[in-house]
Amino acid sequence: MRKIQDQYQAQARTKTVHARNTRWGLGILGLIITFALASFVRADGHETIVSSHGYSFYGDLKYPEDFPHFDYVNPDAPKGGEISLGTVGTFDSMHPYTRKGRAGALSSSIYESLLGEGVNGTSAPADVYGEYYGLLAERLEYDEGKNWVTFYMRPEARFSDGSPVTAHDIAFSHNLLLDEGLKSYADAVRKRIPKVEVLDDHTIKFYFTEGISRRSLIDQVGFVPAWSKKWYEETGARLDESRLEISPGSGPYVVDTVDVNRRIVYKRNPDYWAADLPFNVGRNNFDSIRIEYFGDAEAAFQAFLAGEFTYRTENDSKKWATGYDAPKVRSGAIVKTELPDGSPPTPSGIVFNLGSEVLKDKRVREAISLAYNFEWTNASLQYGLFQQRASFTQDTPLMATGLPEGAELAFLETLGDVVPADMLTTEARMPHTSNEERLFDRRNARKAMALLDEAGWLVGDDGIRRKDGKVLELNYLFNSSSADTLSGAMENFVSNVQKLGIDITFEKVDSSQYTSRERDRDYDLVYDAYAPFLGTGTGLMQRYGSEAAEFSLFNPAGLASPMVDAIIEASLNAETREAEEASLTALDRALRYEFIMIPVWYKPTHWVAHYDMYEYPETIPPYALGQLDFWWYNEEKAAALKASGALR
Repeated sequence: MRKIQDQYQAQARTKTVHARNTRWGLGILGLIITFALASFVRADGHETIVSSHGYSFYGDLKYPEDFPHFDYVNPDAPKGGEISLGTVGTFDSMHPYTRKGRAGALSSSIYESLLGEGVNGTSAPADVYGEYYGLLAERLEYDEGKNWVTFYMRPEARFSDGSPVTAHDIAFSHNLLLDEGLKSYADAVRKRIPKVEVLDDHTIKFYFTEGISRRSLIDQVGFVPAWSKKWYEETGARLDESRLEISPGSGPYVVDTVDVNRRIVYKRNPDYWAADLPFNVGRNNFDSIRIEYFGDAEAAFQAFLAGEFTYRTENDSKKWATGYDAPKVRSGAIVKTELPDGSPPTPSGIVFNLGSEVLKDKRVREAISLAYNFEWTNASLQYGLFQQRASFTQDTPLMATGLPEGAELAFLETLGDVVPADMLTTEARMPHTSNEERLFDRRNARKAMALLDEAGWLVGDDGIRRKDGKVLELNYLFNSSSADTLSGAMENFVSNVQKLGIDITFEKVDSSQYTSRERDRDYDLVYDAYAPFLGTGTGLMQRYGSEAAEFSLFNPAGLASPMVDAIIEASLNAETREAEEASLTALDRALRYEFIMIPVWYKPTHWVAHYDMYEYPETIPPYALGQLDFWWYNEEKAAALKASGALR
């Protein structure tokens, strides 16, 4: 379901692909991988058929067929208790697979797919990249050329209402996404997957289009969420409508209570069909997961300190530096800690709408970017806690550096004239540096003004820039529920832009308006994010490619670059990890060259605060923090907190 969910939760773009050191992001893990691909058999003496309990593109799997549990979990973790989280904003739907409405947090997590994943689309297993293991499916078969795949489903799989999960449900879900799902998703899938065939109640076969890359085909269909065909037919519900009533899922949790804009509670299904599968041992440990909604970030923070919810991942540097000087933290009732994050940082920043006529000129984008002062922002507002992000694959082996050389240069040269000559002769784009002592860096301002003059935007007597009588106007759309520190940083940026003679409006709107306007791309600038990448796949085309650039929710800049398209297409056809690695490094270089956003900051660890009743494995896997997945509840510690009055 990871592929599908990624399409439908643009507002929850989190780190769904992860890695940091050496070659982890490419799934090599040379010292620890066991080549556990099951069996290769000859069919009719001609075609080689692969039969396995899991799938990776190159055929290597860390976990053998008889694995007892994932290495990083505690197989003896107790079941019980509650974990509660706070979130800012509103929701009016529990159906996350439509453009309409704003879906409640974790509303997609009650559904499962043929291949398994972590909570809310995170990785499972979380210690390897690009490996997928059967959940609803106990095994799969595919031909050596990956022209088709057959999934053999577990007959014991059940929806939460007790009805069986069958191949008919999978086929129904696949077709429903094509008929009533997002156009960008449906268009892409129809080109690649022309046919699905139900062979019997528990066997389903997908066929793939000839002459296209074999990437992201088997895993694409393997992550189709399983929806109940019976429920949809009986209720007449549609996938493209917003609603609070949802179809039953087959996952470990079910919806318990929904109080719109206030609270959602999920409870662990005591009859969960897959509770004892090795895939789930040591996972899904909480009896309930509660989500509390708040109107703004400060209200949420104060509610956490008061004990209204019990777990918080902190993203506000000011709060992390100063806000936790509170009695419960000093007493140890609240634990404040940094945990390792093995993922590349989310490529977030100030995104340019390339559909805006003014912003089509890269010189204008360059000039606007020079108004952002990372050094002053980090020192003055963020307590020096961040580093400046440059890359879409920051701090991984795929990050482009210096001039292109070696395999990357050879790859770029094969693409011909689609690659601008100056990209081959200049170093990979790096963010500008600014004066830490002054918010308005005069040296950068002079460069910016020169670029605007060169682009024909000249300053009038009133200090405003015009071209052919038209004022240089920009609209910056911003979510008013964002943290105060982020809001302050962006207000300072806007102030600097105005000093360049640009008439820019910083428009703060509530979460609902923000979601609606972002979907319609009603902005010139927006604070948003793309997804990092550590492997190639068709998702790259949907995020960064031209095929859905005009309307894709996952390409907020509307990037449509022939060079980027060519790189992605070539990457999809890479036959070795080395070729894949070279192409993805080139992609990072190209995206930075196209300059679709002003990168801001990142941190290499998770900032976590929680009431001292949760425990987790000694070693956190690199690709998931796992607080909703493989953490657990200590009943004795919880009782002590309640006895002390720290929790009600």
